[in-house]
Amino acid sequence: MQSLDAAFLALADPTRRAILARLALGEATVMELAEPFDMTQPAVSRHLKVLEGAGLITRRVDGTKRPCRLAPQAIVEIDRWLDWLRQAMARNYDRLDDVLAEMQTEEGREKP
Repeated sequence: MQSLDAAFLALADPTRRAILARLALGEATVMELAEPFDMTQPAVSRHLKVLEGAGLITRRVDGTKRPCRLAPQAIVEIDRWLDWLRQAMARNYDRLDDVLAEMQTEEGREKP
């Protein structure tokens, strides 16, 4: 569960979400990721460090460059948790539907 906490904390920042959206298109260097933002390369690097610490991205060494890419397993874990949450909500709504249907049936019996 700690990895989910780190992932959601990382996702709470709009800049980091934008970086992830860019990485969804493919691998990119820090300089490529910094391009659309009005911030310094070190500031973008700090965001990348948070994303990497949360397990949402990985980096590899390519000469002097360190391209970043999404870490699919982290996304799978988040999706698995969200799916569990969706299923729990669906079960709650199903129970509510059953209660409402029973209430309507009882109302129909009470009317002469």
